[in-house]
Amino acid sequence: MNQKEFVILITPFRDKVFRLAKRLLTSTEEAEDATQEVLVKLWFKNEGLKNYSNIEAFAMTVTKNYCLDQLKSKRASNLSIAHSNFTDTAASLQQKVEDDDSLNWVEKIINQLPEQQRLIIQMREVEQYEFDEIAKIIGMNETAIRVALSRARKTIRENMTKTHNYGMQ
Repeated sequence: MNQKEFVILITPFRDKVFRLAKRLLTSTEEAEDATQEVLVKLWFKNEGLKNYSNIEAFAMTVTKNYCLDQLKSKRASNLSIAHSNFTDTAASLQQKVEDDDSLNWVEKIINQLPEQQRLIIQMREVEQYEFDEIAKIIGMNETAIRVALSRARKTIRENMTKTHNYGMQ
């Protein structure tokens, strides 16, 4: 496979690789590095990529594993999960402030979730993966993914309700 074919092959999901890395590593620079590392790994697999029925799922698995390795490294203490690409241009200033506050609370709550639930929330809610795709990437069965997602959503909902009812957590 030449460079042009490789670029055409990975272009449709390159941004998803970056977003997953950004979700897991927080830092844009770390996510860019992770994306580059994943693309290099895919490039070295080059001809072997044709053996995979779903190259995107393979790339996401490689991304997840690379990022989790980074989080486990000594740099992990400086990293946290964050997501900051939400903007609403049509909302009033007050609505923007309230939305930003809610988003910050959701981020804080997601940061407190177990690592597996954070990853599933990212893949299902942000990246819009189907359960069978998440199962392949994470290596869990679909039922376990549904349960973990349900628990994560419940935790987020309960904590947001407490926040809105009491003002602070």
